Amino acid sequence: MEKKTLVEAIQYQEERFTKKILFQKGDSVMFMLNFMPDQQLPAHKHPGADVFILALKGNGIINVNDVEQDLAEGDVIHLAGDESFSYCNNGHQPASLHVVISKVPGPAYTQEIS
Repeated sequence: MEKKTLVEAIQYQEERFTKKILFQKGDSVMFMLNFMPDQQLPAHKHPGADVFILALKGNGIINVNDVEQDLAEGDVIHLAGDESFSYCNNGHQPASLHVVISKVPGPAYTQEIS
């Protein structure tokens, strides 16, 4: 068993959003994405994977296949790998997303961003 705390993975930077890996096992990865107000995740896909996102802190807008929806603290979503999505923290407070990707399509998806 491995145990970690989410607090360690919630780290914000003024310059850009951060990505902090919690676990990487087999073809799955779990991480936190952390956004200051107005920071955003560009549109992208995860071919062949399933993506699960929990809005742990804050509020924002998620755009899936060119359809915008609010993503509020406590919301949970599933995305198929062929769906293009982006996220923007349009709130006034920092936001953190807890993300699980199963069937990771390649090593680039498991890299931290600091």
